[in-house]
Amino acid sequence: MSQKVRVRFAPSPTGPLHIGGVRTALFNYLFAKKHGGDFLLRIEDTDQNRYVEGAEAYIIEALNWLNIPYDEGPGKEAECGPYRQSERKDLYKQYADALIESENAYYAFDTAEELDAHRKDHEEKGKTFIYNWHNRLKLKNSLTISAKETQEKIANGEEYVIRFKTPVDETLYLNDIIRGGMQVETNILDDKVLFKSDGMPTYHLANIVDDHLMEITHVIRGEEWLPSLALHVLLYRAFGWDAPQFAHLPLILKPTGNGKLSKRDGDKMGFPVFPLRWETADGDLFSGYREDGYLPEAVINMLAFLGWNPGTEQEIFSLEELIETFELDRVHKAGAKFDPEKTKWFQHQYLQEVDDEKLSSQFLKFLKEKDISSALDVKKIVSLLKERATFVSDLWEQGSFFFEAPKTYDAKAAEKAFKPETTDLLQKVVSILNTSENFSAENISEKVKGWITSENIGFGKVMMPLRLALVGEMKGPDVFDILSILGKEESISRIEKAIDYIG
Repeated sequence: MSQKVRVRFAPSPTGPLHIGGVRTALFNYLFAKKHGGDFLLRIEDTDQNRYVEGAEAYIIEALNWLNIPYDEGPGKEAECGPYRQSERKDLYKQYADALIESENAYYAFDTAEELDAHRKDHEEKGKTFIYNWHNRLKLKNSLTISAKETQEKIANGEEYVIRFKTPVDETLYLNDIIRGGMQVETNILDDKVLFKSDGMPTYHLANIVDDHLMEITHVIRGEEWLPSLALHVLLYRAFGWDAPQFAHLPLILKPTGNGKLSKRDGDKMGFPVFPLRWETADGDLFSGYREDGYLPEAVINMLAFLGWNPGTEQEIFSLEELIETFELDRVHKAGAKFDPEKTKWFQHQYLQEVDDEKLSSQFLKFLKEKDISSALDVKKIVSLLKERATFVSDLWEQGSFFFEAPKTYDAKAAEKAFKPETTDLLQKVVSILNTSENFSAENISEKVKGWITSENIGFGKVMMPLRLALVGEMKGPDVFDILSILGKEESISRIEKAIDYIG
């Protein structure tokens, strides 16, 4: 690729960023970085009716949280800015005029009511109304009225749109990096609206003009834009510009595989579909990966595998490895089924890699929110529990007994472990602990196990009730690690409480 690679992610600020959008951003980012190129963010806010306050800031925050920041965009201005379409508004009119000039577009004055009547009339006859070559010469536009009359209508402030004049009887040969070659007959295309008399371009015009002016070399976007590809290629041709290369990513499907993953699916099935939490103006709350405790690396790794395959058995990829390995021609055409369990698997793998120091500071924050302050060695607790944890919150579920002495004992386990002779055995453990100066796990283990062996007692008769006394149920790491972390005083207090309970 001789020309510098430039790609863009161009969301509309109409709400939070769905993970389908995040994946599009990620694939653009990976492709740009792989080829030493630029990744741009452009905010497509020409539809002011659907604009949502806070959506743009959310998009930027999400990309930053995921460590896939853009090189150019709002707040990172470069010579191709500004990067919000609403701030580029004055640009588009001259390009719409140029298409009129070259007879690739025309003014249309049909009112919404008139077009509606045509639609209804067609429906009654079992047909579909399409504004294109077969009826444009019968409708109210600058192809059927004189130039003078056209100018008078515009001067009088009559509402109009500028429509693209689609070529007739032509077969278009299109190419897509992911889908390969396609052909489209121009006669089935409609004459899309490119510009409205309120001075706002439609998506199609603004998108092409901006991609050209921003020197975009590759347009990597969702499959839903595939039907627009023919029009976009025709627009490039009408302007006399070189078209970028196109790649349309596969849909992300529901976990069941039927239909596109929607924002409501996550709520129904109990997993996030947004990177960050989002609250609507009506107070509806949608969960986010960040707030649910996922690590950004896990989310990135999961998204990369939605529709892309490295061609090897490797599943865990750092961002650097993804950049190195990523190729668009390894992206599949077929929809990618979203798997919430696989996402948790990635999260578990990444949590194991987090440094104990960092994890304990996150866990301390979690404890603080629960109003728990503790003098215990939290780092040691974390290192003992993390192997079974997927989220920081799991450390609490598995190790809350370190911070709160058991108030009750698991009934089933107590029936099995607490026998009449248990009180004497636990009393003996207390006296061993009392006389232990060195309270390390190794030392206590050696002393207690030495006594059990010398007295020829079954290990289960001591170890089961001891765990139950300390934890309240049959879970947790090694008993001697628990004793060592709790310390002599707290350990003995818990064992004595169990002795009273049995008594």
